[in-house]
Formats: sequence, C-alpha cells, structure tokens
Amino acid sequence: MKKTTLAALMLLAVFACDALAATLEGRVVGVSDGDTVTVLTAGNRQFKIRLSGIDAPEKKQPFGAFAKETLSRQLFGHAVVVEWTKTDRYGRIVGKIEVDGVDANLEQIREGSAWVYTQYLRELPAEDRRLYLEAERLAKAAHRGLWRDEQPEPPWQWRRESREHQRRGG
Repeated sequence: MKKTTLAALMLLAVFACDALAATLEGRVVGVSDGDTVTVLTAGNRQFKIRLSGIDAPEKKQPFGAFAKETLSRQLFGHAVVVEWTKTDRYGRIVGKIEVDGVDANLEQIREGSAWVYTQYLRELPAEDRRLYLEAERLAKAAHRGLWRDEQPEPPWQWRRESREHQRRGG
C-alpha cells in the first residue's frame, strides 16, 4: 500500500469518530485572515487551521484587516496547541488554538475581531459555547472592534451576497 493511501486511511479513521479529538502542536508561521492560520510542526509539516466556533470578517470586509492583525498579534511566531475533531470542505483542520494556555478563538471574540459562528455552535463543548457567547455579548456592549460599526455584516452573510452577486454576473 502506498504511503499516501495509508496516511489517508489513517486520517479517515480519525475523522470517522467525532468523539475522538486530536491534538496538533507547532509554531504559527502564517496568518491568512482573522480565523485561519498555518502551523508548522516539529516534523516540518504545515497544516492550515480554521479556528472553530468563530467567523471573522473577510479580508475585503470592514474590519477584515483588523481581525487578521489581532490574530497575528496573538499567534504569529508562537508555539501553539490545536485541539481538533474534524476538517472542513477545504481540507483545513478545524480546531481550538491555545497559546500559553489561552484560547485564541475566544480572544478573537473578546477583541471584537470575530462573531460566534452560531451555525457550528453545537459542535463546541458546552463550556466553550457559554464563554464564546458571553464574550460576544460583552464585546458588543463595549463597542469593541467590529462592534464599533452600527450594523456590522456577519461574514457568512457577506459571503452569500458576494456569491449571489457573482452569479448575476456582477
């Protein structure tokens, strides 16, 4: 059996069991936007990580650059631990990133750099759901980050509208 086939089968076995959580450790070597980073492991393998439970503004959205900057400040160049249970349709690992024991996903919400991604909220542990929702409420009340905008547009809505605009030939 080829090495790649064996590796794919091993990954499939991990993904087949939702209750089975995996841990990945490495250093953040890239920040794509406010909810996606690249982690380099000790074995020199790179993994794209999508932060679970949050959705940050897209690069072209208001506060997109702000969200990327806050995540970069938190994570770039730092050793991190990623707890994860799945990959997304783009092949990215979806997980919670911790740096020095601090939940970076939660910090993005606290900074006003991301929304709680309610569509996937049920996938989070109950305590994280509670913490994330409370952090969003407090950030909104304090008008932190994207909450300075009177009516910030959630990224999932912005993406949907962009797709519709492209379909209409815009």
